[in-house]
Amino acid sequence: MTPEFETQTHASPFARTCLVAYLVLIVYASWFPFSGWQINNLSALTDVLQQWPRYWGGFDAGVNIVGYIPLGILLVFSLYPKLRGVGVVCTAALLGGLISLGMECVQYFLPSRVTSLLDVLTNFSGATIGALLGVRLSPTVLEKGRLRLIQKQWLRNESSRQLVVLGLWPLAQIYPQAYLFGLGQLLPILSAWTEDILEIDIDLGELLRQGIDLSAEEFLLSETLITACGCTGAILLCLSLFNRHAPKFALSIVLLTMTFGVKSLASALMFQPEHAFIWLTPGAQGGLLISAIMLYGFSYAPHQAQRRLAVLLLLLSLCIVNLIPTNPYFAATLQSWSQGKFLNFYGAAQFLTVMWPFIALRYLIFSRPTQTN
Repeated sequence: MTPEFETQTHASPFARTCLVAYLVLIVYASWFPFSGWQINNLSALTDVLQQWPRYWGGFDAGVNIVGYIPLGILLVFSLYPKLRGVGVVCTAALLGGLISLGMECVQYFLPSRVTSLLDVLTNFSGATIGALLGVRLSPTVLEKGRLRLIQKQWLRNESSRQLVVLGLWPLAQIYPQAYLFGLGQLLPILSAWTEDILEIDIDLGELLRQGIDLSAEEFLLSETLITACGCTGAILLCLSLFNRHAPKFALSIVLLTMTFGVKSLASALMFQPEHAFIWLTPGAQGGLLISAIMLYGFSYAPHQAQRRLAVLLLLLSLCIVNLIPTNPYFAATLQSWSQGKFLNFYGAAQFLTVMWPFIALRYLIFSRPTQTN
């Protein structure tokens, strides 16, 4: 029997890695902004959970269902091959419901979030749908070994976790950013936390800049560098994961196309449809051009050199995006952001935007070197 049709009888580490990453996103999205914790009357929690929400909309219910469908699929894949068929559907649906119930119970202590029975029911429905889809997909994805076949033919050894990190890059573009691919802007968040703890006005970025103000030309140059470094670093991460048998150019184009599509759709929904390409500023255009030139040369570099270059460029992007002040034009644009409809995604999107470069650097620096297949 050819390898293409070999039956896989062991668990999928890739699916379990994806499950852990998705659970982190669910927790962050459910409990954001992690502030204002209150120890309320615990005896009233049961009554709150049993109450039907007074105000709710089809959009929010649909988001809750869709958000838990991937969870149901990943639970089925992660439980394979110990559980299959009806058993794994019931188990995945039950686990999805329990996870949702846990999220809602914790939200009871957060004044900015609302504990809702509707959320539990819609999340449970999404997990059940995902479990059914997972069982339907298992024969093709797991049992016939299609993922293993692709992994053997295209991926370098020990690349599964890095592939998850790479797949999160397009999603990290959902949260509005002052600069295209300007991920990892951590200092404003640390400044806000410091202000809350010390009860003083403080701007850590301003302290590091030592009062230096940027001109319009310097803002443009900074945006160009951030875009070029962020884009090139992410694509180099992509190239370093695949061996010489993989269609690296096509995969890079697909990754960029997905990223631009997610960015445009998020901009259209969060602002207005005519602002779908608001992120494509002159500085971003220049950065993309420079990135294309760099990638043309770096694509011929050895595997380890690509990893080192990706680390260098992501670190450079992190330094610049945290040192320069927020673009005043971007701050004015945020005033038209419709946050209400995206409360469930607000925390998870910001988490990805801030943490993705640090997660990518962790795998680039500390993962075990591999040999070309």
